[in-house]
Amino acid sequence: MLDTVPLQSRFLGHADHYARWSCLAIGIVAAQHLVVMDSGDITMPLVFAITAFGLCAVGGVLLGDALTLRPLEAVRTASLAPRLIRDQVPPRMTPLLLLQAASLVTLLLIGAVTASSDFDRTGTAGRVLVVTCEGMPASLGPWPGLYYSGPMFAALTVGTSVCVWALRRIAQSPGDDRQRRDRAWAITGAWGLLVSSQVLLVVLMVLVALTDKTCAGPLGAAAVAAVCPLGLLGMFTFGWSLATVVVPRAVDDEVADDGMFDDE
Repeated sequence: MLDTVPLQSRFLGHADHYARWSCLAIGIVAAQHLVVMDSGDITMPLVFAITAFGLCAVGGVLLGDALTLRPLEAVRTASLAPRLIRDQVPPRMTPLLLLQAASLVTLLLIGAVTASSDFDRTGTAGRVLVVTCEGMPASLGPWPGLYYSGPMFAALTVGTSVCVWALRRIAQSPGDDRQRRDRAWAITGAWGLLVSSQVLLVVLMVLVALTDKTCAGPLGAAAVAAVCPLGLLGMFTFGWSLATVVVPRAVDDEVADDGMFDDE
């Protein structure tokens, strides 16, 4: 039997997968180039690389969602209750990602407030934490001050805004519940990549700054103990988010079959 499905339709049927994988690859290549770019600060290229990778992941999923074929037949959209975003996103991982995002914002705000200029170098405002060590001022860094957190705040704001907009559009779009959930899970995973990668970078910066010298004191030790669990959570959510973006189907059959909404 001849294949009567048009080539364009077959391509568009998997266009979301191609867009996700292509933009992830672009993000990896861009991150590699940004990491090795010439800079007087070894940390800023890493900040740009992580930020570029996360934004490429978000862009790829949004592009794939835009290319996803919509149902051509008439779809009944009447419902007893409006669809909500929280009904489409992963029920277990979304609270963890929100907690992680709130922790990231908190760390960046604390870093911006406590960061200072390195007294040994000019033009280092917002890069280090100045403490007193044996009666002498000492700078600990790199510290997630405003110099580093500015690009991260900008990327987080842009990425969160477009992902929330996309989730609202998906919740109100036609189609079956499984398709909507697949798309919503992919966008949640892309946002999770953006957030978790930034969390891991901030945790790394804090650990390097506070363990480089023995000047942090008890408060520094408490900070290290506080950010370590956040780093472990970041590694877990990064792995889940990457798998959710890469795999063709984000929702397994058991989850998709539970609590299916009646649109009639």
